[in-house]
Amino acid sequence: MWKEFKAFALKGNVLDLAVGVIIGAAFGKIVTSLVEDLIMPIIGLIIGGVDLNGLHFKYGEAVLNYGTFLQTVIDFLIVAASIFLFIKLISKFKKKEENKPAAPPAPSNEEVLLAEIRDLLKEQK
Repeated sequence: MWKEFKAFALKGNVLDLAVGVIIGAAFGKIVTSLVEDLIMPIIGLIIGGVDLNGLHFKYGEAVLNYGTFLQTVIDFLIVAASIFLFIKLISKFKKKEENKPAAPPAPSNEEVLLAEIRDLLKEQK
């Protein structure tokens, strides 16, 4: 059982997935900082100096933090757009690789020998 788990865990796809998750988490932190520290304050200034993160609606003891929700939605949209553009870029490079014409295969030994025989027969005539 250990050998099977080791073979599974060390497959290229699993390692690639692990690296992708780690990079994705770090990228998520960068985007969250971008949204919280740059984009939301600018949006707040544009709409009159309102801190969107602090927007909330209070009804009795219940508090609805819709400003935090808006910030999370903007965060998601930026991550989704970034991933979309990244996948599109990768697909573009893959299409270029696929469109390259394959080099014609080298002639087999039999074809080379037959061509030599043909050439020798032409010389004898």
